[in-house]
Amino acid sequence: MKIIDTHCDALLKLQLAKRGRVYQVNPLTFTDAPEIETNVERLSEGNVLAQFFAVFIYPNIPDDQKWAHALEQIDLFYTEVLGKNPRMKHIKKWEDLGKLKDGEIGAILALEGADAFGNDLMKLRHLYRLGVLSIGLTWNNANLCADGAGEPRGGGLTLLGKEVVLLNNEHKVLTDVSHLSENGFWDVMNLANYPFASHSNTSNLCEHPRNLNDEQIKAMFDKGGHIHVVFYPPFINGKDTAEISDLIKHIDHLCSLGGVKRIGLGSDFDGMDFYTNGLHKSSDFPVLINELLKCYSEEEVQGFAYKNFMNLPVLQKN
Repeated sequence: MKIIDTHCDALLKLQLAKRGRVYQVNPLTFTDAPEIETNVERLSEGNVLAQFFAVFIYPNIPDDQKWAHALEQIDLFYTEVLGKNPRMKHIKKWEDLGKLKDGEIGAILALEGADAFGNDLMKLRHLYRLGVLSIGLTWNNANLCADGAGEPRGGGLTLLGKEVVLLNNEHKVLTDVSHLSENGFWDVMNLANYPFASHSNTSNLCEHPRNLNDEQIKAMFDKGGHIHVVFYPPFINGKDTAEISDLIKHIDHLCSLGGVKRIGLGSDFDGMDFYTNGLHKSSDFPVLINELLKCYSEEEVQGFAYKNFMNLPVLQKN
């Protein structure tokens, strides 16, 4: 069964290796490096149709260096992910998803946190031109656009943040709420044409600032947005380990709130230090699919795996 995975941190891992900060092999090879959970061989084994690649900048990077860090990750996307792997095809426009041939894997750029462009909207427009199709305004920290889920102040969007959401609407770019504060979430709901949660679970089952409560979930579904469950145990059960059955409980709860056709997968591979048992890399997706088929119809599981995403409003022709 095909898979669309809406979050991984392979670009950060490639960057850290290039800078010699981690791993014994330098640089890593995206084709088959065992350190990369979403390498091409594993994406192929997992039957991944499209993979989102997050551009993430650590908050402790000096502000005057963040743009360069973001461009370096995007350069690695072009040179290492696309340039050395003919099977990887850059999805620069949503309609490109429907043009993938058998054996090809779509690669989608996403920005995790507006820190990269600060308050420079010219830089944001440049990111659009480079093919960024999803933008989360924050990671867990606060920035010039909004407060993240880890900021105790819990503020909403700034005027700049609201302007970014409107620009996303104009460019048919998803506005990702996965790391936003709750007040920021509601501001996005009021403004965004294409709201989306790339990797979030339900706070009803796991009380964590990164998860969404029932009111938020219903608002997302009512606006046509989708929620993609994340495989990170602290967001599943608050522990360092989890079972696939624990993850499926979050899908069950989302379904109970009307989300059968608005659920997807956002693994967080290459960005986790703890794992759900049986889900350690992209080639493990069939394990999850087989467990889901024990609980849901094949049509429903196909929806969770990739078909629901293909029905997102941003993918539909005007």
